Amino acid sequence: MQIIFRQAKAGECVVTAEAGDNLMHVALANDIAGIPGDCGGQCACGTCHVYINADWVERIGSVMPGSTEEAMIFGAPVDARPNSRLACQISLTPMCDGLIVEIPEEQ
Repeated sequence: MQIIFRQAKAGECVVTAEAGDNLMHVALANDIAGIPGDCGGQCACGTCHVYINADWVERIGSVMPGSTEEAMIFGAPVDARPNSRLACQISLTPMCDGLIVEIPEEQ
């Protein structure tokens, strides 16, 4: 499947992923700038904060209220939006083919 990462300054990057892959690991494996993933995917740092494109929010799902993910998103210096997610918390399924992920200018 293909995942599209949109970066404010670097433009768009299309990468290939497999069902079951973790979105953050896909970004790291493809050297996507703006997703450092400092904690390695433990939902402990918020440095894989992304915005799910509005057309995809319903399929990917929103952050669970009261979750650690929500705390990381709203505690980070990046602007939280209704479509904010941590890439480390998104496991890709076949229905994610064509997913568009927008990367904040800074983490």
